[in-house]
Amino acid sequence: MARHNREGRGVDQRGYEYVISYQPDWLRQVKVTRKLESGRQSTKTLFRNPGYREQPPGARVRTQLVARDQDLDLEVVLNDPNQVVRRVVVEAVVPDPRGGEEVIVFAFDDVMPPPPPPPPHT
Repeated sequence: MARHNREGRGVDQRGYEYVISYQPDWLRQVKVTRKLESGRQSTKTLFRNPGYREQPPGARVRTQLVARDQDLDLEVVLNDPNQVVRRVVVEAVVPDPRGGEEVIVFAFDDVMPPPPPPPPHT
C-alpha cells in the first residue's frame, strides 16, 4: 500500500515559492525551466526528495505543485501499474511580470534510491 503524500517547498530562478505535495516513494525531484529576464533559458532543481524508496509506490501516484504568486495550481496523476514511467514533463503558462504570458516547463523525475544498508554488526 502506498504511503501518504508529503509536502516540500522550493524557490525558482525568479524567487517564486512553490509548495509540492508528493508521494515519497515515487518523486525524486522536480526541475523547473524558464526564461530569465536576460532572455536566457535556465533549468533549476526546484525540489529534491530527501528520503529513500521504502516500498513500491503503487499503481497510481499524485504530485501537486502550487505557486500562489503565479496563480499556478496543478496536479499530475499518473496511473502506472507496471512502474515504467521515469519522467513526466508538464508545460504551463503563467502571467509574465511585464503583463504577457510565460511558458514554464516542469520535469517530475522518479528513480528513488533504495535505503542505505544497515551498518554491520561488530
